[in-house]
Amino acid sequence: MAFTLAGIGLIFAGIGIAIDIFDPSYLLAIPQRIYGRSMTNYVLIAVPLFVFMGAMLQQSKVAEDLLESMGLLFGKLRGGLGISVSIVGALMAASTGIVGATVVTMGLLSLPTMLKRGYDPSLACGSIAAAGTLGQIIPPSIVLVLLGDVLSSAYQKAQLEQGNFSPDTVSVSDLFAGALIPGLVLVSMYIVYQAIVAWLKPETSPSIITDETSSLNKGELRSKILNSLIPPVFLIIAVLGSILGGVATPTEAAAVGAFGAVVLSWAYKTLKWKNFKASVFLTAKTTAMIMWLFVGSWTFASVFSYLGGHEVFEHFFKSMDLQPWQFLVITQIIIFILGWPLEWT
Repeated sequence: MAFTLAGIGLIFAGIGIAIDIFDPSYLLAIPQRIYGRSMTNYVLIAVPLFVFMGAMLQQSKVAEDLLESMGLLFGKLRGGLGISVSIVGALMAASTGIVGATVVTMGLLSLPTMLKRGYDPSLACGSIAAAGTLGQIIPPSIVLVLLGDVLSSAYQKAQLEQGNFSPDTVSVSDLFAGALIPGLVLVSMYIVYQAIVAWLKPETSPSIITDETSSLNKGELRSKILNSLIPPVFLIIAVLGSILGGVATPTEAAAVGAFGAVVLSWAYKTLKWKNFKASVFLTAKTTAMIMWLFVGSWTFASVFSYLGGHEVFEHFFKSMDLQPWQFLVITQIIIFILGWPLEWT
């Protein structure tokens, strides 16, 4: 995707040069713009830190304990295993902030069990895929960190055009606070949907009763659930609580989360050199991919802006004389359509 964006931008820049509507010297300014907007951006330091936090948690077997405990808690209910997947997906999203780690972990751990217990394959796969995507919206989301700088610049520019020369900024903390409630609502809708499906089509999501469930009394079951829930919940509170409470910036909270993930790995006795090395390599690869996405997107946006693309869209929407809610609906439809062929990375 990054190379496609950059390539398309350079191709159209070449076409513009050929027909004498694009100044070749403008291309020399693109690397400086990329360096100034991404490589020297303090907020973006949170990206590798959050990625490292998610990679370490993936190695620490936190998800395995959570799935096992939630399965014991909801297994007796119809659709209980699917509900457990949604809840664990939300907790992992709030702990890791990345989509790939959540989807892979949930798929490897829960899909074989769901299929073995008689779950409908489409419902099982859909539940895991839906739970995995919660990492895009539930803070600390890497997507929100990347959007923070873009939205802040766009908001300030819009305020200046309206005559407000001391505009407020839209920070990553604001995006985290704004995305928290929609993320929780989305999780609730997943759970309600699975409960309805289990009620209407009980054969697609049967209840699960295991020997381990029947052998545990209430005290042992409560202790097992708390022992698996407290560590990730404490990490979530430490990261999100410090950000939303204004105690720390997203970058500082990401550093706390990365350190907390290392501590959790030590507590779960999975802090080994092999796991640490794999987490560092995954962090480096993911961060490099994201930085290349910045290079491609800024190259495309720079050429698009120079050729007058922004003015064309601005005049187009202004000529439609839309109400704010109409413009919001149109933009959401456009984003929804573009979401099919374009993955967030």
